[in-house]
Amino acid sequence: MFNPLKNLRDLTNLQQQAQKMQAALSQEEVTVELNGVTVVLSGDQQVRRVIIDGADENRVVEAINRAIKDTQRLAATKLLEISQNQDSQDSQ
Repeated sequence: MFNPLKNLRDLTNLQQQAQKMQAALSQEEVTVELNGVTVVLSGDQQVRRVIIDGADENRVVEAINRAIKDTQRLAATKLLEISQNQDSQDSQ
């Protein structure tokens, strides 16, 4: 027999696991040094530092993080559009 509450529990568990993973990733760091440029990113893909020839470049960090957020918003918008289109096709 179909149990809609089981699906809701599964979705809730999946959401909780994703939140735990994101929290854990945000604590990790990856550092890449190449040609006089050092970039430090968190595991959740936020730029923490950009150092170019020994100079800390906070404005570069801000610009990259803004670009990442903008692409995340774009992806969310496109996903919503696809989802709404799929829903309207399913109801026909």
